[in-house]
Amino acid sequence: MLTFGVKIIIMLILGIAGGTGCGKTTVVNQIVEELPENEVGVISQDSYYNDLSHLTKEERAKINFDHPNSIDFDLLISHLEALRQGQSIDKPIYSFVEENRLEDTITTEPRKVMIVEGILVLSNPKLRDMFDIKIYVHADSDERLIRRLQRDIRERGHDLEKVLTRYQTAVKPMHQQFIEPSKEFADIIIPNNHYNTVAVDMVRTIINQKLG
Repeated sequence: MLTFGVKIIIMLILGIAGGTGCGKTTVVNQIVEELPENEVGVISQDSYYNDLSHLTKEERAKINFDHPNSIDFDLLISHLEALRQGQSIDKPIYSFVEENRLEDTITTEPRKVMIVEGILVLSNPKLRDMFDIKIYVHADSDERLIRRLQRDIRERGHDLEKVLTRYQTAVKPMHQQFIEPSKEFADIIIPNNHYNTVAVDMVRTIINQKLG
């Protein structure tokens, strides 16, 4: 690890993408568990949805949150650049219940390894070029739908009709247009219908080789 005074210079940035409900969080957690706690940080694309404070909640509900235009990529990229230079950032907090950013932020410090995860992180060329390792997590579409239903109803307070309508009108077509095609940019594709220890071990080995 390179240090200048109290600054930590990031040596490795991982980008992990995949369709909604594919199991990105599971893969991220598996990778994080294999690294020292003080050497790895995680940034979610979900924290960088555009600020929609100027819209009513009813208007926000009509936004296509699966389109790249819903993400403040400029802010995410500038934050990654700051972290790479050893500077801390004030990461936004997003509420899926309110479908908007909160006023509070989270101070995030640079780490030796930073993981950026989200459905669209491989779709943006400038962001994609910042990744040292690009990973795409693949899961069957039926499995992803089931996971999406469970998550949005249990954790985000959405009713079944709203989840299914959004899936049919936004999630599925955006996956086909933007997310699935981004797979071609991945260095590693991880099938995640089941716990995949071999793939995660391979990622860990690559990380250690690059850091070593």
